[in-house]
Amino acid sequence: MRRVYLDHSATTPVDPEVASLMMTYYTEKYGNPSSIHSFGQEAREALEKAREQVAGFIGAQPAEITFTSGGTEADNLAILGAAEAYKDKGKHLITTAVEHHAILETFEFLAKNGYELTVLPVDEEGLLSVDGVQRAIRPDTILLSVMHANNEVGAIQPVAEIGRLAREKGVIFHVDAVQSLGKIPVNVNDLNVDMLTVSSHKIYGPKGVGALYVRKGIRLVPRVYGGGQEKKRRSGTENTPGIIGFGKACELAQARMADEAAKLTGLRDRLMDGILERIDFVKVNGPRGAKRLPNNVNVSVQYVEGESLLLSLDMVGIAASSGSACTSGSLDPSHVLLAMGMPHEIAHGSLRFSLGRQNTEEDVDYVLEQLPKIVERLRRMSPLFDQMQREAGAK
Repeated sequence: MRRVYLDHSATTPVDPEVASLMMTYYTEKYGNPSSIHSFGQEAREALEKAREQVAGFIGAQPAEITFTSGGTEADNLAILGAAEAYKDKGKHLITTAVEHHAILETFEFLAKNGYELTVLPVDEEGLLSVDGVQRAIRPDTILLSVMHANNEVGAIQPVAEIGRLAREKGVIFHVDAVQSLGKIPVNVNDLNVDMLTVSSHKIYGPKGVGALYVRKGIRLVPRVYGGGQEKKRRSGTENTPGIIGFGKACELAQARMADEAAKLTGLRDRLMDGILERIDFVKVNGPRGAKRLPNNVNVSVQYVEGESLLLSLDMVGIAASSGSACTSGSLDPSHVLLAMGMPHEIAHGSLRFSLGRQNTEEDVDYVLEQLPKIVERLRRMSPLFDQMQREAGAK
């Protein structure tokens, strides 16, 4: 049976060059980078090279990069650390209704502990209004967090404009760029950000490694205390092999991004247009064209449940998702689709296909061969579809 992996927004395979380099630092150059002997200094040198690679990919200075265990920890450090550091200035926080749960739940924690939170709506494409952000900012606003690109529907937010506005108002601006890194240009200066979250395993690096960019001059209260590693922002012996793998993955992604984006855009549109041509009662979720990530296809198939679609696709070797990987076990509809104004019954039938480096036109064509047959079979068992057909026939 053919196997097609179309869940790259959940995670990516580790690039062979990355894995090979990492193995050296597991088995040969295994020193603790805080040690002063040659084993430790060998590891320290490689770790700092990785810091330069990550920084170079996003237009930052190496000293502005703090390594973490992943995107979730980096988001927590940014939000909790800044909220604590600047609470004397104010306690008003702003985010959006379509953020990853690592952002939303962290802000909700603060809202239960003395802070005031404004959650901004999005339009039917999942896009944020810059004017809406401007209206939400108050004299006591200290922190604004907006994701660069949505993990479910691929909507690319106007973060550069929002960043300029935040800077004019003196508000710290954090951006979660976990999904956009490696797919579209991410430059901290062009985007006018103060803090930016990135993750390794979304760009063909290892799991368990992320980073937080913190612009020079921004204060953060640490969330992890101990030996003072990472300039006392994140204590604990660094995951040296993982960090080195992250650095290599950034180097490779930087070299390949333009070509891969063009290829993935072509595959995205081939898949999206093919689904719309072959299956009735399907809605594309999110924007079309340049406002969408090159690798993201998200559709709602009416009169069918997303879970049934996923299981049926898996039975023919196709891996997809019904939303973000972190909530794929939930029976609740996507909070992103609901925030975009989609009714519950349609949101339940959502599918996310996220393309990657190894996917081909043959992979897309296989999905377009299998998915219509699956939808037809499931709709034959759907009382809602049967009711719709009877009502249509009665008119």
